[in-house]
Amino acid sequence: MRINHHFIFWVLPLVVYAITSCVTRPDFPIEPEIEFVSMDGNQMVQNSFNTDSIRVTFSFTDGDGDLGDKDSLNIFIRDNRDQFVASKYRLPELPPEGAQRGVRGEITVTIYTTCCIFPDGTPPCQASLAYPTDTLRYEIYIRDRAGHVSNTIQTDPIIILCQ
Repeated sequence: MRINHHFIFWVLPLVVYAITSCVTRPDFPIEPEIEFVSMDGNQMVQNSFNTDSIRVTFSFTDGDGDLGDKDSLNIFIRDNRDQFVASKYRLPELPPEGAQRGVRGEITVTIYTTCCIFPDGTPPCQASLAYPTDTLRYEIYIRDRAGHVSNTIQTDPIIILCQ
């Protein structure tokens, strides 16, 4: 069987073009957006050292693909009890999914334990019979290289054992 060269020259490129043009560009806003995905636990024993931790996973999108920076901190985790930024992380620069395309993915961070905050003014990180537990949520947001700040998400409640 003989292959028609006109078929290969004209039809094959049209088929390839039709298939590749069907791939749509992600339609993400230029500001990063994040969404809570999961946590691997919901309680930690209080301590001022990194003796206990919880891993938190969240997803992200960024329309102009300018997430990550080797020189700047760009993931921020804030304790909702006192609004203190408890942890800052550096996300390495991410390559966009194509020329002028956005990026998306998941990030997992390890958040180390903290101290209980007592309503009666007892110094933090003390054992307390009156207040055996404390509860907090972490608020998480990210910033891209252009300075756009994402929405803020919250973790599920985390119980701190005040032992």
